[in-house]
Amino acid sequence: MSSVKVDSVVKTSALIGEGPVWEESDQTLLFVDIAGQKIHRWSPTTNQIQSMETADTVGFAVPRRSGGYVAGVGRSIVAVDWSAQKVNSLVEVDKDKPNNRLNDGKADPSGRLLTGTMLKNEQPGQQKQGALFSVASDLTVIKHLSKVDISNGMDWSQDQKTFFYIDSLSLTVDAFDYDPNTGHIGNRRVVYHMEEGEGLPDGMTLDAEGHLWVACYNGGRVISIDLATGVRLQTISLPATKTTSCCFGGPDYSELYVTSASLGLNQSELRQQPLAGNTFRVTGLGVKGRPSHAFSG
Repeated sequence: MSSVKVDSVVKTSALIGEGPVWEESDQTLLFVDIAGQKIHRWSPTTNQIQSMETADTVGFAVPRRSGGYVAGVGRSIVAVDWSAQKVNSLVEVDKDKPNNRLNDGKADPSGRLLTGTMLKNEQPGQQKQGALFSVASDLTVIKHLSKVDISNGMDWSQDQKTFFYIDSLSLTVDAFDYDPNTGHIGNRRVVYHMEEGEGLPDGMTLDAEGHLWVACYNGGRVISIDLATGVRLQTISLPATKTTSCCFGGPDYSELYVTSASLGLNQSELRQQPLAGNTFRVTGLGVKGRPSHAFSG
């Protein structure tokens, strides 16, 4: 294996950097700052960053086939007109839970959007308030899971028959049987259980060989997992403990981009981690990722 190198490339000092998506058409990295209420686009070619403010927390942003993006702002799925810097609400979830917010979200290969919710500020006795939803192209919403703590990282196997999902506080990466035609999920099982010191499983992505890469919040690392055996193959250490999510990108998808958070670190920890909240690029892994998918709605 070639030598692995980690570079801090997007110096935004995000409160909660999350949800990186590589945009092949523009060769740009799209990501959000949840608590900072911003959507960012960064160009590795120019090293320029464009940003757009949202009026509430923004859990994710993904490209939309019809142009622009869809994002999870507060409890609403919104259409984002980047050029006009405006958002338009499409559909709202968890209407009976005003203290919830949307967290991670991703489009499946057929263009269906999956996204989940969590409690904004976890309080004793109020755990498992979140859920997992899918949103079809006609904006029909289906709730697939309830009693979720922190709905997080999701991706699909190459044959689209398996859906991988994380409820962070369970400390596991789970798999479901997946029907790409209907979006139905079932037969939940654990494929990896976090080990001592690895932190909470957060955002994740699959590489072209079918191995899973999981960002470990409070673990300062990204781990790769062999899904056939449940064995950890590799650990990539990052200079920020609150690593939040990852995606492959670059001209040939050989670079791993990793977001991080600075929120929740005390002054001493911030001094020790001056790069916290930045986005990192990992090269030399010897593996490649796969293109992301756009929402069909």
